[in-house]
Amino acid sequence: MQSRRLVVGAAMFTVLVASAPLLSAQDPMPGMPGMHDMPKPDTMSAMAMPMMSGALGIPMDRMASGTTWIPDAVRLPSRHVAAGEWDVMMHGFIFGQYDAQGGPRGDTQFGSLNWAMLMATHKVAGGIFQARTMLSLDPLTVGGRGYPLLLQSGESYGGAPLHDRQHPHDFLMELGAIYERAFSPDIAWSLYAAPSGEPALGPVAFMHRPSAMDIPTANITHHWQDATHISFGVLTGGLFTRWAKLEGSVFNGREPDERRWNIDPIRLDSYSGRLTANPSAHWSLSAGFGYLHSPEGLHPEESMHRATASILHGTRVGTDGQWSTALIWGANSHAGQTRTTHGALVESEAVLDSRNTVFGRVEYVQKSGEELVLDTQAELPTGVAAFGRDRVFDVESLALGYIREVGHWKWATIGLGAEGALNVVPTALEDVYGSRTPFGGMLFLRLRPRRAQMEDMKGMPAHAQH
Repeated sequence: MQSRRLVVGAAMFTVLVASAPLLSAQDPMPGMPGMHDMPKPDTMSAMAMPMMSGALGIPMDRMASGTTWIPDAVRLPSRHVAAGEWDVMMHGFIFGQYDAQGGPRGDTQFGSLNWAMLMATHKVAGGIFQARTMLSLDPLTVGGRGYPLLLQSGESYGGAPLHDRQHPHDFLMELGAIYERAFSPDIAWSLYAAPSGEPALGPVAFMHRPSAMDIPTANITHHWQDATHISFGVLTGGLFTRWAKLEGSVFNGREPDERRWNIDPIRLDSYSGRLTANPSAHWSLSAGFGYLHSPEGLHPEESMHRATASILHGTRVGTDGQWSTALIWGANSHAGQTRTTHGALVESEAVLDSRNTVFGRVEYVQKSGEELVLDTQAELPTGVAAFGRDRVFDVESLALGYIREVGHWKWATIGLGAEGALNVVPTALEDVYGSRTPFGGMLFLRLRPRRAQMEDMKGMPAHAQH
């Protein structure tokens, strides 16, 4: 099974490298100005970089997962190509990794984490229309149970809750469209509809956050913060200015089931609202609240309220780099229960130059005996008694990593990286995890599009270069 996952991962890797020459070098480099500082449309035709702005002149690259915003000063690595009057963007990552998580609840695995996104943007009826899709082969390359990750929880496999593993993403992570149009020079509206998409609730999903884009593992606070990034049925309306956005969503509150290749039944049974502010090019702040109807298939009688807040910061580093940091909090309150559990993280990634990247993440989260599957004797080591399902434990994780780019093409780059995570559990869980500080780690190769470098800018007007 592991050899098959490696073969599939290698095949995806080969396809992306082979297709790279078809993608023109048109992603904005960290040294480029924002869209509002770019040349007028009559000079854009002379440039090698056709970047379409959204309503009110806001750069489309500000939008990350779903309808979330990131700071304008940083960018996700992507490639743009003009197809007639359409601006087509491709964005994605492929990791080929060896994952080793220690202790009685740990495991090892060779696998591949991967996703690819395609967006097509066009001016329609006085506004901007964008169609998008996002796909992942995780169900095949890490299997139905996902990959080992100590202290992770959420979703299920084989009718049992997952623990100490991160579930795979669904094949169809996103399929949707958004339309934006200005009411006036200062205010605009938007409508986002998706059979599979992300409601206006949490922060930017971890694989789209500039502070986490090169971190191969998910955050263990995922189901307190950004887990709704795959919801089967989303409808979001918004009003926004150049620096603030207010949104409301109706969506499917049920988490994706373990059949990862299909579209789950589409429902609009939950709701949320979110306020986002980008006071400058370097900051993005958001807060959201939502009601999730029956989120867990194993406990359909339970619903939940979730509150989230995030602060994202980004700045350029030299000619080729950028530094991004995120502070995120989330809280879950289950209907019919008095307890509210909290999860918080601080993460940061510094792309130091075209060759070196460092990243780190610190997390704290409160997880119940049910969420960590400590309430069933079958899941515990011999001699360890089961804990009550409602007992809450404070757990922490500190992860650090480094990536060295070992291969460069004009359109893509491959990096060799390592991540280590020191986890901390309370004394009560020492026997369960074999230590109060169980360790996990990952070695990986990472392939992604390459940001535009100065040599890619030849032929552009001098005033458009950094």
